[in-house]
This record gives sequence, structure tokens and C-alpha cells, in this order.
Amino acid sequence: MPMLTPFDILGPQGRIAARLDSYEQRDEQLAMADAVAAAIADRQHLIVEAGTGVGKSFAYLVPAILAATEAEADRPSASAEEAAERPPDRAPRVPDRAPRVPDRAPRVIVSTHTISLQEQLMGQDLPLLASVIPREFSSVLVKGRSNYVSLRRLENALQRADGLFRDDEEFRHLRQLADWADKSGDGSLTDLSYRPLPAVWDEIASDSSNCMGRKCPHYKDCFYYRARRRVHHAQVLVVNHALFFSDLALRRMGVSLLPDSDVVIFDEAHNLESVAGDHLGLSVSGGQVRYVLGKLYNDRTNRGLLVHYELRQLQQEVDRCRFLADDFFAEIVELRRTAGGENGRIREVSPLENPLSPALDELAKKIGTFGSRLDDESKRQDFTAAAARLNLLADNLEAWRRQSIDDAVYWI
Repeated sequence: MPMLTPFDILGPQGRIAARLDSYEQRDEQLAMADAVAAAIADRQHLIVEAGTGVGKSFAYLVPAILAATEAEADRPSASAEEAAERPPDRAPRVPDRAPRVPDRAPRVIVSTHTISLQEQLMGQDLPLLASVIPREFSSVLVKGRSNYVSLRRLENALQRADGLFRDDEEFRHLRQLADWADKSGDGSLTDLSYRPLPAVWDEIASDSSNCMGRKCPHYKDCFYYRARRRVHHAQVLVVNHALFFSDLALRRMGVSLLPDSDVVIFDEAHNLESVAGDHLGLSVSGGQVRYVLGKLYNDRTNRGLLVHYELRQLQQEVDRCRFLADDFFAEIVELRRTAGGENGRIREVSPLENPLSPALDELAKKIGTFGSRLDDESKRQDFTAAAARLNLLADNLEAWRRQSIDDAVYWI
């Protein structure tokens, strides 16, 4: 039987037209779909600019789904009448080179910038296409890790809540989140009917740097890993640009967030440059340093990880790092004024001294040493993660100061 083409789905007598009475053929949509199909078949890059009303989501989803389900092409997919009505120039694309045969079902990633487009794809477009394309495929919305609650971190937060939170509303949100996590089937923010306080969610959200993996006592029930298993079985993954480039950055270190894919489609691609820069570059700010130090010890509220364990000497070390950070970033502001040029670019190695990085490294060492003495592996992981965050800040600050990353541009 003839193979399916985008024309069989999107054409005037196609399967969508047969389903929707108000369907109108769009020549631009068909042209884009053919171009996408050709690019996928030939394994080439393609850039398309499509105006409003073209129907670009169907124009890339249809050929992508057909390519991902091509292994089913030997099953009846188009009637003889449909094949006869297909114009000669709409014949199935023959690749310029032999297609790669993966050792798994082909997988497509669709990356967007906005939540509204993700909701449109998952709530409208993909369900409709699943109902009209006579091939089975699965799709899933992939959320970033911080969208999921960590049952282990939630348990730890409940045990040391007095050292983490101050306001009655924070305690109330923590109790509500504990009740919700016990009943939720998804464990993500989208399953909540309200937006939790950031200070509370930050303490219980799933965090790659504070994860025990298979060693975690909650691993079998982990919401994040449960979702990850679904992702690895899906053929069409809908992600946002931030998650895609986070995965790309991690792949340079030999790890990944997303499974391997055969086709990647960027919608809302005009946002790619800024998102890629945020995730593939190195960035550090005074706010980041204050945030990490504040999680250890907040001198205003007397809250933090070190307060719960009554580590007063380490609290003083945190204060020292905080003072050094204020001085260091004040000098950076002055450097921006005198040597940063109009756009803040720094072309030479900074003459600034950096006492902050050694102090952060020393604090990390002491925190890691204390954590290693704890019998509870779950609580020990909190200190291991805190030390790793301090080391990362110290390394990034020094990398920027020394301009030690090749082929990079440095800014203030």
C-alpha cells in the first residue's frame, strides 16, 4: 500500500478535512510540510519563517510524526482512492541517502518558548493528529526537574522546618504540600491548584545536585523518575527551550536530561539566542552568591541548614563569605564603569583580586566534612549538595576573572 505523505493528512481531501467540516486547505502549510518532510528524509537543517494563520504546528508535526512512525508503513495506511487523488508532486519523499536505522523507535523533540504553545500542542494539535493519522504514536510534555516535588527533601524539610521557615504562611504551605504529595499522581506544580511560596518550594523541589538516585529510599515512588521513564517510551517529546539547552549543556559533561532524538524542531525560534546564551554560557551574580549563602544561614531570620544543626562556627564563615561577596561585586561594578566599555565587555584578564573563591571553597570543605560524619545518608546528601554549590560558584567566579574558557566572550 502507498506510504502516507503530509498531503494525505493536510490536503483538501485529506484526513483532517474529512474530520473537520470547517477545514481549509492552505498552500503555504502544504509547502512547509513538504519542506520539513524533505529535510527529515535527507537529514538536513531547515529554517522556515511562517506568518500568522499558516498553521505551522501541523506543518511540522505531521511530517515529523509520519517519519517517526515510518516503520508502520507496511501496514495499510492509505486507500487506493486516496493514492489516486494524490498529485504526482506529492509522492512520498525518497531520501537522498539511506536513512539511519535506530535501535529504538524514532523520536522527535519539539521545543517551544511559551507555556501557551505547549498547552496547544498537547491539548489540541497532537490529540487531533493522533485521531486522524492511522499510525500509533505516543507524546508527552517534558517538564524541568524543579517542577517536581522530591519526597526525600519534603521529608527532611518537615523534620527541620523550625530551622528553615519563619512565617506562619510558610509552615501552612509546607503542611499543605505534604498532604498534596501524599495524594498526587503527578507530583508536579501543574497538579497544584495554587502557587506555593517560592521559599517553601525551593526546599522540597527535585534537584539534580541534591539527588541520591537509586540510593534514595523514595526512588521507587519518585515523581521525577516516574515521569522520566514515561519520557523514554514516548516518540514525540514537547519541551521548552530552557530544558533543551540545559540538556545540551549537560551533554558536554557526559550526562543528559532528555533521551536521544532523531529530529529536533524549534518553534518560536526567535527566542533561541537568548536562551542558549543563558544555558551554554557561564553566569554568576551577587544575587546567586547571596542566595546560596542564605540557604545555609540567613542572619536576618536566623534560618538555614546550619541553624538546624547549631553549627555556629560555620555560620560565622557564611557571614565572612557574605562580606567578601559584597566587596567583590562592588569592585566589579567599578570595573564595569572604568574598563567595561559601553556594552560591559571585558577584553582582558581582570586585575581584580578574588578572595571570595578561596573562602567559598574553604566553607565547602568544612560543610562537606561535617556532612560526612552524619549517619543518615539522606541528611548527608544535603551537605554534599550544599558543598557542591559553593564549589561551583567559586570555580565560575575564578573562570570569569581569569577568562579561562577558550573561545568565550566576557561581560559584566
